[in-house]
Amino acid sequence: MMLKNPEKFMGYLFEVAWILPSVAIPVAVITAVVLTAFAVGLRVPDVAGRIEPKAIAVTQPFDEPGLRELAPGKYQATLIAQVFLFTPNEIEVPAGSEVTFVLTSRDVIHGFKIVGTPINMMVVPGQISRLTVRFDRPGEYLIVCHEYCGSGHHVMSGKVIVR
Repeated sequence: MMLKNPEKFMGYLFEVAWILPSVAIPVAVITAVVLTAFAVGLRVPDVAGRIEPKAIAVTQPFDEPGLRELAPGKYQATLIAQVFLFTPNEIEVPAGSEVTFVLTSRDVIHGFKIVGTPINMMVVPGQISRLTVRFDRPGEYLIVCHEYCGSGHHVMSGKVIVR
């Protein structure tokens, strides 16, 4: 069988050679993001409520920041972010514990990332953020502020110690 216009046919092949990857690449990226979200357990932090930033010191649970045991193996860590520190900046839990982090900011927008876990939140003044993670492996997990909050941003850190 003889092609009537081989140049036109080659043009179609050239277009197909570009169209297929331009469709396949976004589909692959979207698939990877969806699979990662479900496989790793990534989820959006809950907005657990609102609070007046000036009233943090007299509003529960932020009037007593720290770690509380809710049930065997279940803890709530209440933290306050402020220029350039987390209060408290060190938390110790036993291995296998499930910890719900409850945070708010006293002053500006901060980030809250626990390296090696899926915990990654924005901490906004007046907003209470909540996210839960299970610590199965013993070790020290670094907490960092990943949102630029001023000239001392680079020293804003803490840690979770899992024993």
